[in-house]
Amino acid sequence: MTKPSALPTSVDGMLELLTSRGYLAERSLATVTYLSLKMGRPLFLEGEAGVGKTEIAKVLSAALGRKLIRLQCYEGLDVSSAVYEWNSASQMIAIRLAEAAGDTDRDQLASDIFAERYLIKRPLLQALEPDVNGAPVLLIDELDRADEAFEAYLLEILSDFQVTIPELGTVKAPAPPIVIVTSNRTREIHDALKRRCLYHWVDYPNAERELAIVKSRVPGISAKLSQQVVRFVQALRDQDFYKSPGVAETLDWATALTELDARSLTPQVVGDTLGALLKYQDDIQRMQGDALAKVIKEATSDT
Repeated sequence: MTKPSALPTSVDGMLELLTSRGYLAERSLATVTYLSLKMGRPLFLEGEAGVGKTEIAKVLSAALGRKLIRLQCYEGLDVSSAVYEWNSASQMIAIRLAEAAGDTDRDQLASDIFAERYLIKRPLLQALEPDVNGAPVLLIDELDRADEAFEAYLLEILSDFQVTIPELGTVKAPAPPIVIVTSNRTREIHDALKRRCLYHWVDYPNAERELAIVKSRVPGISAKLSQQVVRFVQALRDQDFYKSPGVAETLDWATALTELDARSLTPQVVGDTLGALLKYQDDIQRMQGDALAKVIKEATSDT
């Protein structure tokens, strides 16, 4: 981990911090990120998959020298996986040893087996612990994949940055973590949670910004090919696909083309690598024959 850095003192400072780590953000995103840090409020980022929501947390962690704690959400996620659970196997051994030693004081035994040394700390509880490098960056990724019951559980954490453990009491963060919550909007997140956060919709970048991203993240690509890649991807987003390619897919495709030493987009090379860009067979089938030739012609004109 890099040496801890001070938080940016302005929106321009936030832009510089993000850019220094290769994240070319729009000013509106840099502004809401700066305000989130300044106000100590969670940042709720919503948008299509692959537009750079998760990357914000990674960049902040690296640039500020803070630990990154990631909670990947999924259907069925519960408190034992996200917050804490007791090490029941170790507790059982402690009980057996106490019984063998003739220690039958039930109150004392209960106190001993519910000590912190038997507590398994999951991401949300880890994020509340003190750290010499400063409060960590807590990434709650793809919250829309979790159940609404778990979403409701987060309200206490995002409001007061504390967790109540019945056997131990309340654990409160000495300093609020930097919280980034992301959603791909496969379902709506409840207003009660959104009200605790600053909100920003992360959209696909325009052609100019996406070209700058490609040049920054795929340094070996030629100017000609990078322009063609961005034009091609931008054209695909105008199509009625099941899943349009995000920036992550653009970078994957640009990297794949560079690895193949492609100099320009051709039907052959695009057809062979389209799986790096589109992730559903129905979408790939739609981009065949005349449809593919048309988009390639548009992307390669004047380059």
